[in-house]
Amino acid sequence: MNGDGAAPGAGRRVSAHAVCTAVRNDIVSGVLPPGTRLVEELLARRYGVSRVPVREALRTLASEGFVTTRRHAGACVAEPTADEAADLLDVRVLLEPLGAARAAQRRTEAHLRVLRGLVRVGRDRLAAGRPGELARLGDWFDETLAQASGSPSLATLLTQLRRKIAWMYAPEPAARPEREWEVCAALVDAVARRDAERARELAAVRAARPTGTFRHTPPARRSAPAPHTVPTPPAPPAQPARSARPAPPPPQRNSGAATPVKGCRGPAARMSAS
Repeated sequence: MNGDGAAPGAGRRVSAHAVCTAVRNDIVSGVLPPGTRLVEELLARRYGVSRVPVREALRTLASEGFVTTRRHAGACVAEPTADEAADLLDVRVLLEPLGAARAAQRRTEAHLRVLRGLVRVGRDRLAAGRPGELARLGDWFDETLAQASGSPSLATLLTQLRRKIAWMYAPEPAARPEREWEVCAALVDAVARRDAERARELAAVRAARPTGTFRHTPPARRSAPAPHTVPTPPAPPAQPARSARPAPPPPQRNSGAATPVKGCRGPAARMSAS
């Protein structure tokens, strides 16, 4: 599928960029879960392309962190950890305010028209009771704001960061979506006034917004029982206490006689008894 969700068609030359977008979308959406082996031949058949653009796409996705390459095992979908996901949220708090400040300094009138239009559409969707469309509009807003920064490198970093966060965290509905779009509207006003500091502050508020739960937590593993474990038998029931009996008097010992051994039934014992 391409950036619009359609699979690259067979019978025409498809760029590695289109294949990369298709594979990335399948990774982010969960069609290709973490740990899935990415066989070039199977991917080429899936997207209707040759193996050459698939190989280039996998190299690009490896540089972005979506794919890992294992020796003697080939490429597979990366398996992110909860710590890696938390680090991305910290990076977002740093980068998104910077991008908004740059957008306030370098934006164009075309960027402003798109941003204002997105805010208007977002508010209309809220009023019409269609909150399911807000996530897509929010992504479009973030992408336009990143492009308005005037820095292709910064815009690329922000786009990759947004994609990886969407991959690692399960989305959840905003508690107050109307408040989020109010912040977006104020942010656009600050960008329009070229107020970089105000734009930075409002972008920091958006960057600190709650994120869904981490979606790649591995299932808990049950510990294996110890080998050759013998179950412990139950303790025997307590015996009733018996009345104490007086101890027998110590045996009389004769000088030169053999000392009897307890429990012994040999000649020494009989001799002692006589």
